[in-house]
Amino acid sequence: MSEYRDPTTGQPIGAPVDATPAQRPGPVMIEGRYGRIEKLTPQHAPELWKVFAGHDAVWTYMSASGPFSAESEFVAFIAERATAQDPYAYAIIDNSGALAGYFTLMQIRPEMRVIEVGHVVYSPALQRTRLGTEAQYLLAKYAFETLGYRRYEWNCNALNAASRRAALRYGFVYEGTARQLMIAKGRNRDTAWFSMLDSEWPQRKTNFERWLAPENFTADGKQILSLSDMNGTTA
Repeated sequence: MSEYRDPTTGQPIGAPVDATPAQRPGPVMIEGRYGRIEKLTPQHAPELWKVFAGHDAVWTYMSASGPFSAESEFVAFIAERATAQDPYAYAIIDNSGALAGYFTLMQIRPEMRVIEVGHVVYSPALQRTRLGTEAQYLLAKYAFETLGYRRYEWNCNALNAASRRAALRYGFVYEGTARQLMIAKGRNRDTAWFSMLDSEWPQRKTNFERWLAPENFTADGKQILSLSDMNGTTA
């Protein structure tokens, strides 16, 4: 029950909120320890094709895109995605300069200060790596600390077990499943909803940074502390 009351009716009402709109995402480059994220451009397409070609499984749960049978088809798709304002796409690049995947900020609602991370497409080389986690940290930090969002969403096909595990591991909170929300590639899609709030971000940020620290890994690259354990999830 809310502690706030309408001064006239006495009915419970929400807490006061700074209603200044958040900023829209922009063409930034953000450096991390293990790589960087930067605005997706059409020039990224040929190299991305090389890391995605033959890995149709990365597209299974994308609601509309992929898999692609020809490079020309993929290049046209990336050109369109690179120019879109919502979703707004970023390439993920490792320290050697190799492209490893991309993701987007989408469902952008500056007036409500709500934004979603989505269309997360990781090549096999990026999956289950430190950079894969760091990229999520960098984008969340940008959304909360630079752009000023108060709610950060992660939504996925309810059948996508890997995405659900990832959301919990990164510190998102499961909110429920919207049944028959979409028809995706001619099939039913129930959507699992997750969120992270600005009030939760400081602890999530600390956990990300503890996990990403070099001292959290043994000489052979195995983690010492689990991010899932730090965030209190079972992912």
